[in-house]
Amino acid sequence: MKALIFIFLSLFLVLPLQGQINSYEISFENAVHHEAVIHATFPQITFDTLSLRMARSSPGRYALHEFAKNVYAFKATDSKGKPLKVYRPNPYEWQITGHDGVVIVSYTLFANRADGTYSQIDETHAHLNIPATFMYVPGLSDRKIEVNFTLRGDLNWKVATQLPLISGTRYWAPNLQYFMDSPTEISNYALREFQIDGKNVRFVLHHNGTENELDLYFEKVKKVVLAEKEVFGELPNFDYSTYTFLACYIPNASGDGMEHRNSTIVTSTRGLGEGGMEGNIGTVSHEFFHAWNVERIRPKSLEPFDFSKANMSGELWFAEGFTSYYTNLFLCRAGIISVEDYVTGLTGNFNYVWNSPARKFYSPIEMSYQAPFVDAATSVDPNNYENTFISYYSYGSVLGLALDLSLRQENRNLDDYMKLMWQKFGTNERAYTLLDLKETLREYAGKPFADNFFDSYIYSSKMPDYNSLFTAFGLTLKQNLSMPYFGAVALLNGDGNGEIRGNTPIGSPAYLAGLDNGDIITSISGMPFPDGKQFDTYLRSFNVGDRLEIGYDRYGLPQTTTVTLGPDPAYVISLIETDGTSPSQDILKKRSEWLKN
Repeated sequence: MKALIFIFLSLFLVLPLQGQINSYEISFENAVHHEAVIHATFPQITFDTLSLRMARSSPGRYALHEFAKNVYAFKATDSKGKPLKVYRPNPYEWQITGHDGVVIVSYTLFANRADGTYSQIDETHAHLNIPATFMYVPGLSDRKIEVNFTLRGDLNWKVATQLPLISGTRYWAPNLQYFMDSPTEISNYALREFQIDGKNVRFVLHHNGTENELDLYFEKVKKVVLAEKEVFGELPNFDYSTYTFLACYIPNASGDGMEHRNSTIVTSTRGLGEGGMEGNIGTVSHEFFHAWNVERIRPKSLEPFDFSKANMSGELWFAEGFTSYYTNLFLCRAGIISVEDYVTGLTGNFNYVWNSPARKFYSPIEMSYQAPFVDAATSVDPNNYENTFISYYSYGSVLGLALDLSLRQENRNLDDYMKLMWQKFGTNERAYTLLDLKETLREYAGKPFADNFFDSYIYSSKMPDYNSLFTAFGLTLKQNLSMPYFGAVALLNGDGNGEIRGNTPIGSPAYLAGLDNGDIITSISGMPFPDGKQFDTYLRSFNVGDRLEIGYDRYGLPQTTTVTLGPDPAYVISLIETDGTSPSQDILKKRSEWLKN
């Protein structure tokens, strides 16, 4: 009798929970016009008003994107098909009343951008970022979710996603957070996969190329995966033991990469045969490293992710920036790019950070705070980011380089610091704070070293002594101070004049002369603007210190000023072998341990 009572009570407790599943169905009959039709059912509603939302932000992005703007033809009924009252308190919310415990909604979605943030629907694929596609109920975030993708059989579509399969084209997610973090590619894609340590790594590619191109590219992908695993000594514990790259290398995509818990979106307009074989692999390297650094070694400021607002973090210099440092380093370690190409490739980020006036205004932490304004965010008013903002990707990348080389001077390295962060915060998925980053570096490299690094370069915006760091590893850091520098980008407009595009850098010759964004240069020292010639090439006919009388139009009025050319502040980073100098065996050993070549 007790056993029967136990069984009865178990059924009583379990059956209602099994009914509490939010379900979606999406179809693509009008894909040619970028539309999908979505039906959603929310059963066992116990509150009078059901609040439905479209997300305003998306995992991995930090700005607002207002996905509700592409939703229309919204309808809501109860379980018997009775139309329900709908109230719109704001642009991204639908409040539904008068239901019978079940709310069934339908709507049309317009989607035509294939990247890591948005969705795209056309006759080549259905590229779905979940927050940009499906409405959700904040009050039911713990419920299990099921979704059925109704495929276009005439287009030979298949489903690829990190969502676990139920059967056929039905998939499920344990809760809202997992569902929203599960991008899905539906197309006639190609698939490659390999097993490592009992885990399956899948590479899904939607492209117009050949099977042979994919085979060659997949070998590079495998090399990247293995190089990154070497840093941490293990792969993450992927849910359902699978990690999926969702790659779209097609003309109608937009270049992007976006990390997720057990998958990543990588998109590009470049096919593998049109430069993508070399040009796209860096995004693969960057996004896969996020499986450790940001998905599991995760800032507390991003946990849990809030889909209703912009998500701000002061740790993006580490989460995104250090990942950016490793991006090309892994390509070098994997033998995909040469040591020389890796070293010379450091130049761009270095110049951007080192020569930016923005360091006078913000530290790396404060640059990270700017993400909601710059991370694919859109607005129509002009800004002064040329002078006030440095990307936390680039800023963190050059600081990661400095930290790695500094640690290696102490017989340590950044790899082992990252591994310690993994052991303390990644394996148990305990979200970290800025102080945790500092304390872990203290634990690894000692209090004086860690305090100096954080106090000088993270809490403040000083720059490390790169010249001495580079010298220790057989790299040179040089300027050509005899090269004249104007300080503004002049783009030829084809009518004999040159328009300054972008704000002139603070302290540059053009800035000091009062030239500004939008000014139209009409003459230089009495001569017409050199239309049809690169402006930098033209400047080489002058010397540092030369005074140029500049005629220009501003707001339709002719004006004049004098620009005194300064020395070019740009640096070039290269191997000392480039100058014919042979590095010592000690330097070669240090460099080899760093680049593992």
